[in-house]
Amino acid sequence: MPKPQAIIIGAGFTGCALAHDLCLRGLDVTVIERGDIASGTSGRTHGLLHSGARYCVNDRVSAVECSEENNILRSITPQCIEPNGGLFVALSESDLEYRPLFLQGMEACHIPFEEIPVAEALRLEPNLNPKLLAAIKVPDGSFEPLRLALAFAATAAGHGARFLLYHEAEGLVIDGKGNVTGVKTWDRKTDQHTEYRADMVVNATGAWAGEIAALAKLNVPVKPTPGIMVAFDRRLVERAINRLCEPDDGDIVLPQRRMVVVGTTSFETEDVDYVPVDDEQIQLMIARGADLVPAIKQAHMRGAYMSSRPLIGAGLQARSIARTFKCFDHKESDGIDGLVTITGGKATTCRAMAESTADMVCAKLGIQAACVTREFPLKPYREFYR
Repeated sequence: MPKPQAIIIGAGFTGCALAHDLCLRGLDVTVIERGDIASGTSGRTHGLLHSGARYCVNDRVSAVECSEENNILRSITPQCIEPNGGLFVALSESDLEYRPLFLQGMEACHIPFEEIPVAEALRLEPNLNPKLLAAIKVPDGSFEPLRLALAFAATAAGHGARFLLYHEAEGLVIDGKGNVTGVKTWDRKTDQHTEYRADMVVNATGAWAGEIAALAKLNVPVKPTPGIMVAFDRRLVERAINRLCEPDDGDIVLPQRRMVVVGTTSFETEDVDYVPVDDEQIQLMIARGADLVPAIKQAHMRGAYMSSRPLIGAGLQARSIARTFKCFDHKESDGIDGLVTITGGKATTCRAMAESTADMVCAKLGIQAACVTREFPLKPYREFYR
């Protein structure tokens, strides 16, 4: 009996993790991606493995999701994770006023933390602003974005998933009843146009999810929200350094290999394929980063780049939109079968996003197969290209 077939549009964190999950549940999986692995938002994140601490005050659902998935990713793909920890630091009286809310949120979300003396924080991170007023240790970490996506992709490919890279989804195949039965693609290398059929199509394109849904005349309430990040050529800290405040522009300095990255701004855009890197925002990141780590002022800027978050919601201030994820069954919401959309979330929660989506796909196809990705070790990321 042939395997049920699924097409995933998008080879970012979620698409690669979903390919891995669905293969383990016995599906025949094809991933369609208009660029290379993680060539969209996934490849442009600053690489923070969230402890959940950043969201523990105003978005506790996301905080708990991040906390749980932080531990799972450390277990299944240690090759991609730097378990270096993090600090939330106060630099002003307003930061100290935020502290009780932060500690209450951490306890409510059951996220481990430890308040440490300022002198201890400065010993751990000598380049911190010496005027800091308080410091709290949290279990943040960092990861190399491309390696994380490739680890999921390599494991999926090892179980039979096909990755059609540089194949752009230019349309959806619609049957006589209005249901989605496949994807029309343009091979950007050979200029060939091909239709691929499947029992289920999954839209895992993140900030582009609304554009793919529109191919079936559907609406997905995703708000592409870009942010600017700046990288410097010195590894000035060993831990994720977070400002002890409400989520704000430039509230983190993150070590990444031999660099540090300062992030991020938050604004809305109409064209997710063209987001200019604004010099005013670059200067803001430099100033905010230097508040936390003054040596940034003397460091050489290696580059500035942007990433578009796929936040769920419309008509809201971007910082107020929840960071959790949502899976849409378009049969239930729009009366169109054969298409599922997954969007929102964080890089840290990509495995959980894939699990929820795979649960929905399997339920729709009548497949009874439990998720096993929580304990399944991922292959080395280099194996994708072998």
